[in-house]
Amino acid sequence: MAETVLRLEIRGWVQGVGYRWSLVEQARGLGLCGWVCDRRDGSVEAMVAGPPAAVERLLAWARRGPPGAAVLTLDTFPGEGQFDGFEQRPTAE
Repeated sequence: MAETVLRLEIRGWVQGVGYRWSLVEQARGLGLCGWVCDRRDGSVEAMVAGPPAAVERLLAWARRGPPGAAVLTLDTFPGEGQFDGFEQRPTAE
């Protein structure tokens, strides 16, 4: 089965609540690869790659986030790239 690669933009109360750390743990637990970072505009961005069913499970989690988060929107876009593991990256523009 083909791998799904998506770029996520998550907006709401998603910084300062452990969202990135929790997303890394969820993604790794599902066997996904990619990265996640805070954005200077207060959003979180991620690139996720892996089996379609695992990506869908991560999306379901990402719509809720960890306790303390309040996700208002989660937008998905086609992504690209090859990734080795799942990492938390520094804040991006």
